[in-house]
Amino acid sequence: MAQGPAGTPSTARPRQTGRKPVASGAHSAIDSARSPQVIIAPADAILGVTEAFKACTNPNKLNLGVGAYRTEEGRPLVLGVVREAERRVLADPRQDKEYIGTGGTPDFCRLSTTLAFGEGSRPLQEGRCATIQGLSGTGSLRVGGKFLAHFYPVKLVLIPSPSWANHKNIFERCGLATQTYRYYKPETRGLDYEGLIADLKDAPEGAVVILHACAHNPTGVDPTPEQWQGVLEVVQQRRLLPFFDSAYQGFASGDLDRDGAAIRLFADAGLELLLAQSYAKNMGLYGERVGALSVISSDAAVSKRVDSQLKATAFGMYLNPPKHGALLVTAILSDPELYAQWKVELKGMADRILSMRQQLFDALQEVGAPGDWSHILKQIGMFSYTGLTKAQVENMTNKWSVFMTMDGRISMAGLSGTKCKYLAEAIKDSVENC
Repeated sequence: MAQGPAGTPSTARPRQTGRKPVASGAHSAIDSARSPQVIIAPADAILGVTEAFKACTNPNKLNLGVGAYRTEEGRPLVLGVVREAERRVLADPRQDKEYIGTGGTPDFCRLSTTLAFGEGSRPLQEGRCATIQGLSGTGSLRVGGKFLAHFYPVKLVLIPSPSWANHKNIFERCGLATQTYRYYKPETRGLDYEGLIADLKDAPEGAVVILHACAHNPTGVDPTPEQWQGVLEVVQQRRLLPFFDSAYQGFASGDLDRDGAAIRLFADAGLELLLAQSYAKNMGLYGERVGALSVISSDAAVSKRVDSQLKATAFGMYLNPPKHGALLVTAILSDPELYAQWKVELKGMADRILSMRQQLFDALQEVGAPGDWSHILKQIGMFSYTGLTKAQVENMTNKWSVFMTMDGRISMAGLSGTKCKYLAEAIKDSVENC
């Protein structure tokens, strides 16, 4: 050790590097007085549920938080039609790993719009629809939000209360303001139709309104066809701009046309609108991140300009979308044999979820859980808003090892027939004692 003047040890001097060392406690360049302070972002609620589930040692544990389809054995499912499509794609000697265009492949975009808007759709026939491939539903919403932030004059997005938690985050990070409108009525555990209509009537003219095409997340509560007509009328009156989030077409009811009815109602009425599609749920392509963003404009000339700006927006964010998932979707939607097989498997998933609803309702009746649980049968899609309070949810997790989000939402796709009675007993105990 180096010696000081009096022979005492001294701290070695730092090696000269051409820059001053950052003093202890000083701000870095990123976290300085000249820029916003970086703080820890809130943890994702669903990720926290999954991590807690993995750490739990109870053999009866249930993970009802994650929004992904599971088999009766609780395992992820790869559809048979996806495996066949993948086999064909990999066996095709023409396929390579080159970039695809910023907007995705034209066949993928064309097939996606036909799936959403239907054969013979007027906007498609008239050339009023611009479509690009997106990074599943989330990425499509994000590109749509950035496009609106740049080019749409009204910078307000109306989001249903409650809604998928990421809606608010996505649009606010695009620089848009958000505001909620009433959607769910806790007293009836159903749609607050009167509140919804009243809030949309009071909305600023031209505001963007987020609409779940089917299987509303998190409540599982959808408007009836008559109520959708009422929503359309007020949207027309207030000149609102609909932005549909379609994450579950065919996955909700098992019928692609039924689940796309709201989108087609608005498109056929001649409205300008945006649509974000996802193939995560209905084809089980979660990790492939494949979806589409469509914008219906007033005429074909506007649509061409919109198309160019959608691609420019995506170009500045990620340049090119991934190729493999889009090839699988294209193979399935373009081949009559694969398309027919997909519809059968899709209905099988939807039917199993409907069966879980019925079995859970029957189990709740069997164990004598207090209250009316008919809303479980009336709701649709992957999720059910149980109506359980935060204290009841905590009891479900701490005592019964049933993991779910704190708002009482459960994923019906994560439930199995063998676990329905166990879940019903946990609900009964939580309602009676919390």
